Amino acid sequence: MDMSANLGGFAASLKKKNVWVMNVVPFMKSGKLKIIYDRGLMGTTHDWCESFSTYPRTYDLLHAWLLFSEIEKQGCSLEDLLIEMDRILRPYGYAIIRDKVDVVTYIKKHLPALRWDDWTFEMRPKKDALMKIYII
Repeated sequence: MDMSANLGGFAASLKKKNVWVMNVVPFMKSGKLKIIYDRGLMGTTHDWCESFSTYPRTYDLLHAWLLFSEIEKQGCSLEDLLIEMDRILRPYGYAIIRDKVDVVTYIKKHLPALRWDDWTFEMRPKKDALMKIYII
């Protein structure tokens, strides 16, 4: 699942693989969903301040690009989103979180409570750097 699909680029990059990707567009940018459909991809809109309507343990991979920064601007709880991600992620699944350094550093403190034990970080060497966290 691409939790913050922009134009479906993450799913398009995986199109040659035998995988199914759900593109979730933030409800405030719902106009981008038409572009995703035009590319032949699946998608929906959603407000991540609410829970996502899916069965628990449905997805093997979650990709969140600047999603935490966006919901923080809306005044929503980052902890609640992490718990929601834990609910929909299968055991031994993966999460790729790409966000600002301070947001990822904050998220890192909550990983032991979720028992997301095996993780790595990667950071761009810029002032307004994005930081990636890979969670297994």
